[in-house]
Amino acid sequence: AAYHDLLANKRVSFEPRGLDRVPALSDKLFPHQRHSTEFALRAGCSAMFLDTGLGKSFCALEWGRVIVEHTNKPVLMLAPLAVGPQHQREADKFGIGAKYVREPAEIKGAGIWITNYERMDKFDTSQFAGVILDESSILKSFTGATTRSLMAAFSDTPYRLACTATPAPNDHVELGQHAEFLGVMRTMEMLARWFINDTSTASQDWRLKKHAVKPFWEWVSAWSRCVATPSDIGFSDEGFTL
Repeated sequence: AAYHDLLANKRVSFEPRGLDRVPALSDKLFPHQRHSTEFALRAGCSAMFLDTGLGKSFCALEWGRVIVEHTNKPVLMLAPLAVGPQHQREADKFGIGAKYVREPAEIKGAGIWITNYERMDKFDTSQFAGVILDESSILKSFTGATTRSLMAAFSDTPYRLACTATPAPNDHVELGQHAEFLGVMRTMEMLARWFINDTSTASQDWRLKKHAVKPFWEWVSAWSRCVATPSDIGFSDEGFTL
């Protein structure tokens, strides 16, 4: 029993730090979207790995709307170049208050404010109760310095959401960078805990330790939702089978 207790204590759990009670969400959400948005609001800091076509930007905007109403403070949504205005149109379609801005002076009180990653440095990130990273897989393609500045800028932001299509199952460093951005665990700690560096190829190949497969994915599923098709999380694929 002592050995099992030791193992249980070594298990890493993610403590949700979001909303205890999730208010009514938009009735336009599909079941898999509602589930993912509720999960993210309860977690407080989480990742939504929803494949293309599953409506992750609607989920992200609805998440932002609830955080704005809960905190009465602004939420910043960072998007790749040219995508920002598209998110504003989507928000308008669903009656969510979001506006695309280029300058900090345009921010007027509580609401969702959308800007490009390239303009992030202009904004005082401490004024935001929440941040949404759209296409957050850029965490891995950015230069190290940019990724680090992004992580540093929002390390004290109470509510954080990262949205991107499902990462490749073996792209462990991308998962680690998401965990680090969300304040769940540092990438290097994650690698040291569950992985072996495959030195035979003298490369950056990290292999999951055999006994670590289940604990690792349980940990990932404590702070993220990974959905290629709605049936992955128990919902109907009707209308979503591309």
